[in-house]
Amino acid sequence: MTSRYFGLVPAAGSGSRFGSEVPKQYSSLAGKPMLYHSIARLLGTPEVEIAFVVLAPGDTEFRAHDWSAFGNRLAPLYCGGASRRDSVLNGIIAAASLVDPNDWILVHDAVRPCLGTPELRRLIDEAGGDEVGGILAVPVADTLKRADEEQRIAATEPRDGLWRAQTPQMFRHAMLLRALREAQHVTDEASAVEALGYKPKLVEGSTKNMKVTFPADLEIAEKMLRDPS
Repeated sequence: MTSRYFGLVPAAGSGSRFGSEVPKQYSSLAGKPMLYHSIARLLGTPEVEIAFVVLAPGDTEFRAHDWSAFGNRLAPLYCGGASRRDSVLNGIIAAASLVDPNDWILVHDAVRPCLGTPELRRLIDEAGGDEVGGILAVPVADTLKRADEEQRIAATEPRDGLWRAQTPQMFRHAMLLRALREAQHVTDEASAVEALGYKPKLVEGSTKNMKVTFPADLEIAEKMLRDPS
């Protein structure tokens, strides 16, 4: 049986540290909510049949925007949890009636609006042929410093073999479900899969696939959306 591909976007966070009147994922970016661009990029290849968007149960902002361009390829799920791990776990449980255990789930950050189609294509091609799955990531280029209690340099760390994890992170539904059920405190899906003893594949992404963390990042992201070159 051929495995299918589904997206999942955890978007239940409040974004309180972002300092905006609306949750960060709804911040205006190039005339649309940032979440819109993240979904559009995830659906940028026809292999991804549906993008499940996991929202907070009390979310009222989602309905205030027009998502009709995505047609039936977008499915909101009002089952978000207190953490990213909880939201992703709740989402894949809620999606289980439409997804087979062997199907691939591509988990993508709601605040990564600049995912490139070539990188997404590469992830599907390379991780889709792997028995475990994989993630987009970029090799660390900066010199890394370890700080002491006084915020002084305690050591310079070798960067050989170090990568910065990005999203999407792509794993089969059954494996991801088991991994997240068993791992309570993880910051990404790959960490949960690693805790099972597996070694996810690293697929080279792009530094343009930035995570919007601070308000100033919105301007950078908007420039990249308007001028992808």
